[in-house]
This record gives sequence, C-alpha cells and structure tokens, in this order.
Amino acid sequence: MNQASQTTPAPKKLVIASRESALAMWQAEHIRDRLRALYPQTEVSILGMTTQGDQILDVTLSKIGGKGLFVKELETALENGSADIAVHSLKDVPMHLPEGFVLACIGKREDPRDAFVSNHHAHLEALPAGSVVGTSSLRRESQLRARFPHLKIEPLRGNVQTRLRKLDEGQYAAIILAAAGLKRLGLGERIRAFISSEDSLPAVGQGALGIETRADRPDLEILLRPLHDAETAACVFAERAMSRALAGSCQVPLGGFAEVQGDKLRMRGFVASPDGSKMLRAEQVGSIAAPEALGDAVAEALLKQGAADILAALSL
Repeated sequence: MNQASQTTPAPKKLVIASRESALAMWQAEHIRDRLRALYPQTEVSILGMTTQGDQILDVTLSKIGGKGLFVKELETALENGSADIAVHSLKDVPMHLPEGFVLACIGKREDPRDAFVSNHHAHLEALPAGSVVGTSSLRRESQLRARFPHLKIEPLRGNVQTRLRKLDEGQYAAIILAAAGLKRLGLGERIRAFISSEDSLPAVGQGALGIETRADRPDLEILLRPLHDAETAACVFAERAMSRALAGSCQVPLGGFAEVQGDKLRMRGFVASPDGSKMLRAEQVGSIAAPEALGDAVAEALLKQGAADILAALSL
C-alpha cells in the first residue's frame, strides 16, 4: 500500500470531471486507471462535460475569451460537488485560478514539442510558397510567420480528429499540433516531423496534465501525491509564473519552456507580435527550488526588451 493511502483513508467514490473530446477523455481515463490501481477499494468514475470552448468552433479562441472557456464548466462541477477532481491539459488552464481552486497535482510531462503534420510534405522547409498551414495558436502563428513569411497561416479549430480530417480533405497543406496529444491518442504515425523547441518554443505547460481540486479538499491532494511529478511541476510553475507576469493569454503570442538541468532549471521565453515582425526572446538559469522566481526573471528580461509595448498594442 502506498504512503498516501496509509495516512489518508481512500474515499469510497471519486468522480473525475473531464471535457468529452477524445484527447480529454484519454487523459481522464489515464488518471482514472492510475487511481484505480493505487486505490482498488475506491470506485473511480468520469463525468464527461461539454464546455463553451468545445461548442464555439467557428471563431479563434483569442476572440471569444481564451482557453479558460475549456475549464469553467469543470470548475462548476467541482464547486457544486458533482465531481471531486478535474483533469486538464495544463496549457488550457488559465494562469490565475478562481479563488477556492488549486492545482493539486502535476503529472509527468509528455513530449512538449510541436508536431508538423502533412500528407504531402516532409517538413516545414519543404512547403512551397503560398502553402496554407493551419494552427489554432497565436504562439505558433507568430513563430511560423517569422521563420516562413512565404507561407499562408490560417485558423484551425476543433478537436484533434477534426483538425486531421480538415487536413485530409485538402483544406490545408499542413497543420501544426502538439506532439503530446497525437502520441496520447495513438496517432503518432501522423507526425511527419517534430519541430524543435529552438524553432517553435512550446506553450506554457504543453505536454503536462494538471489535476484541479477545490482548495478545501487537502485530502485529495494527499490522495493524488503518487501521481505528482516534482520535476515537471517545477518546470510548469516557472513557465506559468512568466506568463502571469506578462498577463499571458490566448490573445498574446508568447511561449515559455523550462527544462531540468541537474539541480537547475533552464528557462526560455518569447513574446511576439502576431505577424512575427517583432520577436523578443530571453533565457535564464535558476534554482529548481525556486521556479516562480525564475519565471519572473525571464518575464523581467522580456519586459526590459520592450515586451510591454507589444502587449499594450495587442490590448488595444
């Protein structure tokens, strides 16, 4: 028996709130199966929900309120007691949680890179001028426009399967997706090339799962402790601190990526104009024991370069 279950009796029932997309359900089922193995006496079930972000598919997220639209309904389920925990892709979780909620557990990170997916081309460099590339992310769009000004970047919404279908129908020459989602869904063979983090800095929290609970449920935090990955948590806490300091959201093209190097964290961040014409980058190394301080330092370095001017222009 693990230490957590010795100190805190496992509950008879545990309900996981999740979006109903295939990827979200994979994530929830993954956590469900881990919890069932840890606590066989507990009945673990999933409450599937459709969020506002899942319903509005004809407008880019940056225009309808950002990624927080994917978590509000799940938080309501936690608040009213119909669910105990909510499983999120961490990159979908707003930088400021509502009062009364906490990220109780951060799972081990999957591949954080972006993936190039195409039926006719091997990599981004092979795309002819004027090729249409689909992405839902201002972060990806700004980096693509900076590197490949001859390509045409178009919005791409929907779940992973919908995006792949649109590619297969010929609406796009290529699309850019998170490698982690494709791998988790068993669709890794669709990846034609991985885009290095040097060329496409990942989104804050990309590839990591976060488990949210109510702040007044410390018993659940103890219960989830065996699923918590301290190194991943340090990385994403640094990334989220940087984004918070820069008021990061879907409306802001920014990326942040921290990596463990011994007892240190290496953190890189960028802020850009949507068209990629202005691209500010910063890198810092700090203590793994103080990840938020490192994230704040990267944000400060970007602000000293003029990030505030880019952010102010985007908020007009």
